[in-house]
Amino acid sequence: MNSSGRRRRIPRARASWSGPSRIGRRPMPPPLWESLEKRASAGTMTVEIPRKGGRPERTARMSMRFGSFEIAAPEQGPWKGSPSVRLQALVVAETDPPEGVAPLEWKLLTTEPVDSLEKATEVVGWYARRWGIEIFHRTLKSGCRIEDRQLGNDHRLEACLAIDMVVAWRLFHLTKLGREIPDAPCTVFFEEAEWKALRIYHSKDPEPPRTPPSLREAIRMVARIGGFLGRKGDGEPGTEVLWRGLQALERITEFWEILSKLQRAGPTSPVPKRRRYG
Repeated sequence: MNSSGRRRRIPRARASWSGPSRIGRRPMPPPLWESLEKRASAGTMTVEIPRKGGRPERTARMSMRFGSFEIAAPEQGPWKGSPSVRLQALVVAETDPPEGVAPLEWKLLTTEPVDSLEKATEVVGWYARRWGIEIFHRTLKSGCRIEDRQLGNDHRLEACLAIDMVVAWRLFHLTKLGREIPDAPCTVFFEEAEWKALRIYHSKDPEPPRTPPSLREAIRMVARIGGFLGRKGDGEPGTEVLWRGLQALERITEFWEILSKLQRAGPTSPVPKRRRYG
């Protein structure tokens, strides 16, 4: 919704559409998308395309064409005589895809006014965020396993969902940071106790390191705890292995903190030998 409370709608069209036929009244206009594609490009923008299956992530340069049109009300039925609806159409196409990769092309319809390149860029940016939304919901489903919850009523489900949504956001945030700033210190996400326990767990060296690993190194260590194999063709870790790894890291960190407190406390009295009776 925008600042005025009006809902924004940006559906993606999957077929050519030329509007209702008005044979005998006026000539039918040319197909919408065909007429837009004949227009000169209004400009370009870049969109980050995430990895999917065997497709690596990439930055795509997209050309944009847009225009406005009206949908007339039906001539029959309950909606007869209703006012027409004005929509904006956008054709967004990749200009230079990698070799052997089919170019992206989006055909979008929106109720949001699009009267400039800046506004078209904003609307396409909204649509491009769908990948993040899909990842967030997939994390809720496969990582937090929200569909497996067996709760007695809707109030308990809402309380559980509120917690799981925070967990899903944290996972999504970690995954996004790992792709955007992989060389940054892992302290942008992990607490000191977490990354030290993580390093000790993998190195088997009881002496904690002085400098934190990079975010990419830490993410891969967490993912390996969760079952990530890290083979050449595996790409970057997904949300499910990270979720399992973070759950285990929580227990590892808690145990390491207990041992650290014992170590700082110094040597303790020896445990007395167990008495034998009889």
